[in-house]
Amino acid sequence: MPDTVSGKRDGDTGAYRVGVVGAGYVGLTSAACLAHLGHRVTCVDVDEPKVQALRGGDVPISEPGLPELVAEGLREGRLSFGSEHAALASADVVLLCVPTPTGPDGDADLGAFDRALTGLHGTLAPGCAVVIKSTVPVGTTERAGRVLGLPAVSNPEFLREGHAVHDFLHPDRIVIGTADGDAADRVWRLYAGLDAPVLHTATASAELAKYASNAFLALKVSYVNVLAELCERSGADIAEVTATMGLDERIGPAFLSPGPGWGGSCLPKDTRALLRAADEAGVDFAVLADAVAANTHQHDRVVTKVREAVTGSAGGSLAGMRLGLLGLTFKAGTDDLRESPALVIAARLAAEGAVLTAYDPGARGTARPEHVQLVDDPGLVAKDAAGIVLLTEWPQFRELDWAQLAELAEQPTVVDCRNLLDPASLTEAGFTYRGLGR
Repeated sequence: MPDTVSGKRDGDTGAYRVGVVGAGYVGLTSAACLAHLGHRVTCVDVDEPKVQALRGGDVPISEPGLPELVAEGLREGRLSFGSEHAALASADVVLLCVPTPTGPDGDADLGAFDRALTGLHGTLAPGCAVVIKSTVPVGTTERAGRVLGLPAVSNPEFLREGHAVHDFLHPDRIVIGTADGDAADRVWRLYAGLDAPVLHTATASAELAKYASNAFLALKVSYVNVLAELCERSGADIAEVTATMGLDERIGPAFLSPGPGWGGSCLPKDTRALLRAADEAGVDFAVLADAVAANTHQHDRVVTKVREAVTGSAGGSLAGMRLGLLGLTFKAGTDDLRESPALVIAARLAAEGAVLTAYDPGARGTARPEHVQLVDDPGLVAKDAAGIVLLTEWPQFRELDWAQLAELAEQPTVVDCRNLLDPASLTEAGFTYRGLGR
């Protein structure tokens, strides 16, 4: 059983020289927040143009509060950026925050991780603690320690895109996985000033806990999406059902909203990796495999719902039909399109011949998705459309002039795949409204 201690360390103001490898969502957020906590942080990344931009305070990702923290760190001299691992030679602690996407066999692709280890080998000072924040398979942290000849600690991140700064500075928990007491203490002190429970666990437990947490969230979303289908067929309302469920403290209200499926940079890859790990260990993780299958089924169900809404038949043809899409990012509050369920739905609609126009307030600066015309005016989404499909839960979609959009549409029909909109208001504006689980 892990040890749990208070995360509040009153009066502990000792600052470390911290290195961060990787300037993505996790690495850049960690670097900026640790500098904010008073540490002297050097963040390195192999992408030289990104490094140059960061040196000028140009943050390449959309994350509330992050540009301000980067500017603060640069201004006060506690945050710097580089592209060479040698810049970390005097670090007391080095955080590895490199991507670990899904490999062709379903396991985590550790190519970037291993290249980082190669770059750090022989560079770091004796006694430096190496902290693995990348999501990695069980055993990877101990292997990193052996390769580098240094104490290694699994310290998984639990950051939500769109809330990463808040989550770092107000964590639900801090997990420190290592058998090395001195390294554990150093990582514990790294977070001095944050009020959160600290769990000191075995290394393998910390590594597995990250996969387990994300896979459980995926399972919860798949559950509610299947439940929404049952509600539609039985005359129940998913909003009323989940409101009842959410008041049970054992269940809670989070992740009980139906949608087009789960996606993003973490849940799909971590779920696949956990299934792979279970298979290698000879464990039948059928409940998680079923959650993945249910997620694929949800994509099919949404496409069928759109087909029914705009053609009047589940088997109707979408060929040549103009459809407007509201939202492409995998969730509101981010510009991230990685494994977005909205893009999966869009690809399937396009494969059936639909002509797609999309508006997303967060994706306007990203590369245009294939088969989708990305526009900067929601009116262009509605113009001459046979239907509008809401795929991402951006709150500003509630404030659109829906009466005007109804006038622009060829057929004023909305398929609300997030149950974001008020059905009565949409009906009053002239739309035929379709939600999930209603």
